[in-house]
Amino acid sequence: MILNPVTVTVRSLTLGDGVPKICVPITARDLVGLEEQLEKVRAVPCDLVELRADYYDGDPIEELTVLRERMPDVPLLFTFRTKAEGGERAISLEEYAACNRRAARAQAADFVDLEYNRGEEFLRKLCRELQENGAKVIASFHDFAQTPEPETLVHLLYRMQELGADVTKAAVMPRKEADVLKLLQAAVEMKMQYADRPYIVMSMGCLGGISRLAGTLTGSAVTFATAAASSAPGQMEAPLVAQVLSVLK
Repeated sequence: MILNPVTVTVRSLTLGDGVPKICVPITARDLVGLEEQLEKVRAVPCDLVELRADYYDGDPIEELTVLRERMPDVPLLFTFRTKAEGGERAISLEEYAACNRRAARAQAADFVDLEYNRGEEFLRKLCRELQENGAKVIASFHDFAQTPEPETLVHLLYRMQELGADVTKAAVMPRKEADVLKLLQAAVEMKMQYADRPYIVMSMGCLGGISRLAGTLTGSAVTFATAAASSAPGQMEAPLVAQVLSVLK
């Protein structure tokens, strides 16, 4: 049993302290859209901002740099979600690695998301490179077709720990009510037995909405909520999420 799980702190944000944090995504196509979405983000409860760089039509590092200038004190998560993982653009493995390296080297992103399904050795090596450049790594697993069994989900989260990620994440799609319970069961098992660092879990879509509000129970360190456009199925509006989390806490 894990008695003293490790927290991760960047700027004024601490993940893994038992209080779920709200992450709001930005999905702008250009700098005009970035400014528009920033106004909305500033108006809602938000602990962490995710830049979904795969939405941007230009150089994503340009967008990241501008966002850091506009929000100098807010923790930033840089995510280039590939088409295979539900994102907006398909790029080669080499392009994916280069984009994430540039994000870390720019010293503008506090966290960088790396997809587990790109391959374990790829993840292990790139994770170490990004950490050497000062970024924390969130290793993420996605399944948009189904919900794996609880033991499989626990194994995936534990494996991402072994590969060196600072934070692990699993997002899966429920097809029935029992699938949501599978995700919640896996999260609690992770919390009680295996997690030695923060982890994030969610059951996507409307059916899985309860999982986005249950972090106090499940140990999930972050929940994703919207200020403008959503970046994944099932995301709720940030003010509503903040209200529910406050009541549950």
